[in-house]
Amino acid sequence: QDYTVEGFSTVIWTGTGANQYIGGTGFQPDFTWIKGRSAAEYSTIHDAVRGADKSLASEVTNAEATTGSGRVASFDTDGFSLGTSGNVNANGTTYVAWNWDMGGSNATNTTGSINSTVRANPSYGQSIVSYTGSSGAQTIGHGLSSTPEMIIVKDRSSAQEWLVYHHSLTDAKDKYLRLDTTSAVADNTFWNDTAPTNQVFSVGDSQPVNSGHGDSYIAYCFHSVTGYSKFGTYEGDGSTSHAITTGFKPAFVL
Repeated sequence: QDYTVEGFSTVIWTGTGANQYIGGTGFQPDFTWIKGRSAAEYSTIHDAVRGADKSLASEVTNAEATTGSGRVASFDTDGFSLGTSGNVNANGTTYVAWNWDMGGSNATNTTGSINSTVRANPSYGQSIVSYTGSSGAQTIGHGLSSTPEMIIVKDRSSAQEWLVYHHSLTDAKDKYLRLDTTSAVADNTFWNDTAPTNQVFSVGDSQPVNSGHGDSYIAYCFHSVTGYSKFGTYEGDGSTSHAITTGFKPAFVL
């Protein structure tokens, strides 16, 4: 695609095995999630707060990898540049990337008990939050103007599970989902039994989201924006088709 879009866009390409530029996102991405379509490749997650050369894989608990220019070499004005890694650019393999505009610049957020580095786009209800763990329950500023409805957190320093907060879960402040497994909803104190607010989200004293050892963490925060995004639930019955109302035609469904 090659047209002006706002907030989010999808691009697809075929790998060449040689360095190549992928354009047509419509903005300079801050958060890019890449998946091989025609081959079994890890989904790689890159963002501009950690740096384009830092990679996480959503299917596994692995700590962050520094890939140099082998995967995503840089975020550019209308796309991103790739290296030769098979995860993103094997010759003849087809790929998809989902891209978000997270605001374009970093800011230090001192609202919470832990200072955070935030890249936020309040207009579209989405932000990237980097923080360092500290002993005890903590609060972390997310940089949005409304309360996050979904938060995805990953320990960058250690092999720990991907944790997901979702406001639609019953008693959501005590519940979590995992991005890296097929597990159903579970109960824990990862969110310190405290719902997020329009300024901060809370974490307990547990390594997947917070560590007194000083682990580095990344969080992706989202809330619904009329006509752009929607975060909710639905109940299936296994027999009849359902129309799930979002209020707009979705470009991406997770």
